[in-house]
This record gives sequence, C-alpha cells and structure tokens, in this order.
Amino acid sequence: MSDFVVVTGADELSDPGKMVVEIDDRFVILCKVAGEFYCIDDVCTHDGGTFGEGELCEHAISCPRHGAKFDIRTGQALTMPATEPTVAHKVKVVDGQVFVMLVDQ
Repeated sequence: MSDFVVVTGADELSDPGKMVVEIDDRFVILCKVAGEFYCIDDVCTHDGGTFGEGELCEHAISCPRHGAKFDIRTGQALTMPATEPTVAHKVKVVDGQVFVMLVDQ
C-alpha cells in the first residue's frame, strides 16, 4: 500500500464531478458527490474501458463503452456486463487538499 498523496484542491472539483488522476503510474478517477470524495481505479472490469467520459449519477459511474455501472464508494459492479468490482482507494481531505492512498488489488 502506498502513502496518501495530494491530488487536487477540494474546491477544484465540481459537485457532482469527476476527474482522472495519475498516481504512481496508475490511473484512478476521483469523484465528488454531495461534498464527499471517492476514488476508484479508472478501469472497467468488463473490457478495460475508462470512466473518464462516463456518466456520474449519484454514487454510480457508468462505463461509456458498454454501460456497466460501478459504485464509486466501494468499486462494486452494479450492472452487467461487468461482474467483477474495480478497486476502491482511500480518500481524505486535509486543509482543503484532497489526498488519495492507493489500495493494492
């Protein structure tokens, strides 16, 4: 497991909003919903697509390729064609900065 690293300012992301971030050569998607931040791997487990262009609706993000939805809080696959979860990472906000700690798969 890595250490927490700063990825953005808390005010830099709209609410709701999302942004793709690279941490240690790994792409993740940081989401903000109702003032809370969440982070999952930016990889759909169905076919490796990314969530960057996907729709964020409440606590679910959809893969723009085939429509699979994932829970941004847990990484859990919510709809077909995805059946496996993606990895959820730890997030904290300190002094207006958003920090993410990558979780090993």
